Amino acid sequence: MKKLLLLLVTNLALFASMQIDTTYSTLGAIAKKVGGDFVKVTVLGSNKYDPHFIVPKPSLLAKLRRADLLIINGGGLEIGWLPPLLRNAHNPKINEGSLGFLDASQSLELIDKPTTVSRAFGDVHAEGNPHYITDPYTVPIIAEAIASRLAQIDPIHKFAYKQNLQNFKKEWSSFLTQFDAKMAQCSTKEVVQYHELFNYFLKRYNIENIGTIEPLPGIAPSSKHTLELIMLIKQNKVKKILQDVYHERKTAQFIAAKTGAKVVVIPHDLGAVGGKTLEDFYNNIASKICK
Repeated sequence: MKKLLLLLVTNLALFASMQIDTTYSTLGAIAKKVGGDFVKVTVLGSNKYDPHFIVPKPSLLAKLRRADLLIINGGGLEIGWLPPLLRNAHNPKINEGSLGFLDASQSLELIDKPTTVSRAFGDVHAEGNPHYITDPYTVPIIAEAIASRLAQIDPIHKFAYKQNLQNFKKEWSSFLTQFDAKMAQCSTKEVVQYHELFNYFLKRYNIENIGTIEPLPGIAPSSKHTLELIMLIKQNKVKKILQDVYHERKTAQFIAAKTGAKVVVIPHDLGAVGGKTLEDFYNNIASKICK
């Protein structure tokens, strides 16, 4: 009887799903690739809303309370909504500093780090620009960090996580080869964006952002700034204005009407503008910018 119970417990441990919460959809897709059949992934934030200001609904508490691993974007992106949820979830496994808390940004080198942090410069992030996920080359780096942490928390399945990682990196390397070839043919060399959401993608593929509709991060555009931006777009013959799904669109449309530039709505996160896979996410960005 004891042997039977021991065997039952062992089998349950082998087939139990690790509960992973991620703050955003792209992180969730990467976690699922690495975790495979041994994880259940829940995404906390909606890809249709501003990632800085996800509504901390009580329903998210239940998800955090049963999580074994919490994966956050980091770089200060969740600072406006996640901390109170973590305090009230009372789950020591996923508190900052614990094994069950993974800040993906810690594996990357962030760009656009401010020399001075002050409200006078808008809603700046001291750690740097947190929107690194738009660069497809960050994906395998994040995948490695997730695989390493999963192996620490769930050593029974560490070889499965390692194999999943190797398979995924091989697939992603092939995707990047094709994607880079496509981007090499991209005729767009200068753009304007609403918020500096796509700096990592633009930097990766040598596309210059000559201005933003926001005069400062998080600050609504003024008439004066808008008129100055119109002049800048005309002078540089910019053809594309990058618009995300959650900022107002009237200003971009007004600028487009005055300059002849085209407004393209592109995703800041997987699923924000259609698409179900990681490949869809990056192909969507590329097709909107380059066509």
